Amino acid sequence: MKYKFGNECFLEIGDNNEIREHVSIHRSSTPSDKTVIGDNNLIMGSCHIAHDCKVGNNNILANSTLLAGHVVVEDYAHTAGGIVVHQFCRIGSYSFIGGGSVVSQDVPKYIIVSGERAELRGLNLEGLRRRGFSAVEIKSLRAAYRKIFMPTDTSSGNIEDRLSQVEQHEDLGLFPAVSSMVQSIRDSFAENRRGICKFRSWSGS
Repeated sequence: MKYKFGNECFLEIGDNNEIREHVSIHRSSTPSDKTVIGDNNLIMGSCHIAHDCKVGNNNILANSTLLAGHVVVEDYAHTAGGIVVHQFCRIGSYSFIGGGSVVSQDVPKYIIVSGERAELRGLNLEGLRRRGFSAVEIKSLRAAYRKIFMPTDTSSGNIEDRLSQVEQHEDLGLFPAVSSMVQSIRDSFAENRRGICKFRSWSGS
């Protein structure tokens, strides 16, 4: 709808991408922006990547993954089939979106979401292992996840309080992966962002 007839708009596709049958990828909606596909992505059949999206590197978008305009997919994210992502959402690195999900808010780094209105379901443990995260890193991320989303102390405060507690923790705060997850969550609550997918307790966390 923002496109004006005659404008020169842009699509930039990097190296070593596999783009399968019936995929549609739209150029940017204005000359001042561009739709970007990075390197080494697998984009399976019937996916749609709308105007002004930014897809990073080494992502797997399974069949019929539909990205609305201005969606950002970071690196090493994986979607199952038949998922829909609302415009302006951000999909964090090393995250996983379960099949058939409708994602209307950001997916933080390292986390699984799924559901008709996608909810947080725990860490993407298998994805982290496959990508070479150490047992110690994964253990630290699990501990941080529990402190943020599964607090046992009723005086732990709101989510910003819990993020700060994890940052200041004498052990967890030393891990770059934990700091990266905390920053990913915090960034999603910025004024121009959509917040994160809702949390639901899940035994697999």
